[in-house]
Amino acid sequence: MEFPAKPSNPAVCLLSGGLDSATVLAYARNQGYRCYALSFDYGQRHRIELEAAARVAASLGAAEHRVVSVDLRAFGGSALTDDIAVPKTGVGDGIPITYVPARNTVFLSFALAWAEVLSSSDIYIGVNAIDYSGYPDCRPEFIAAFEHMANLATKSGVEGRTQLKIHAPLIQLSKCEIIQLGAQLGVDFATTHSCYDPDARGRSCGLCDSCRLRLKGFADAGLKDALEYVPIE
Repeated sequence: MEFPAKPSNPAVCLLSGGLDSATVLAYARNQGYRCYALSFDYGQRHRIELEAAARVAASLGAAEHRVVSVDLRAFGGSALTDDIAVPKTGVGDGIPITYVPARNTVFLSFALAWAEVLSSSDIYIGVNAIDYSGYPDCRPEFIAAFEHMANLATKSGVEGRTQLKIHAPLIQLSKCEIIQLGAQLGVDFATTHSCYDPDARGRSCGLCDSCRLRLKGFADAGLKDALEYVPIE
């Protein structure tokens, strides 16, 4: 699918480097937005995802890609930001220990600030409430609540110059459907990274929740994942 030749309105797109956020960036670009990609170095154990984010931003023609440092290891409480083992026994019930407290609230707050500076009315985020690990800040109720708050909390919103919209186009899609959409939009999934606990060579573990959901999505879509995985003995 071809992108519009002349993207117009600016949009801030949260970009982790994973396949969901890459698909959302491609989707926003396809909608005609000039995309400003925003990633975070937040003390995550899988910091290699930032290299993937840079590759994705470049391959999908982001107008700008910024990486903001915010150390969530200061609080910990998650296997991604603390000295807690990443679970590898399968996707279970309840909220897993890989949930990072308030992560999407923090990320959207930064995106809101940049959007206001850019005079943008649009923020894109790749949250999903179907094939996901049960994170509370990936639900439609959270997105709607944050959008309402955002329009009360900014100068542009109070003055009526902009009405902020948070776009979550993947929120009701399965991982299979997300991969199919990304493929249609020309996402090179080989540039992405999803694993929570890659090895020293950057290979995906294949066993964490994120890897399991990714692999199942590719299998359901009838496609081969181009990433390299650690051999499972």
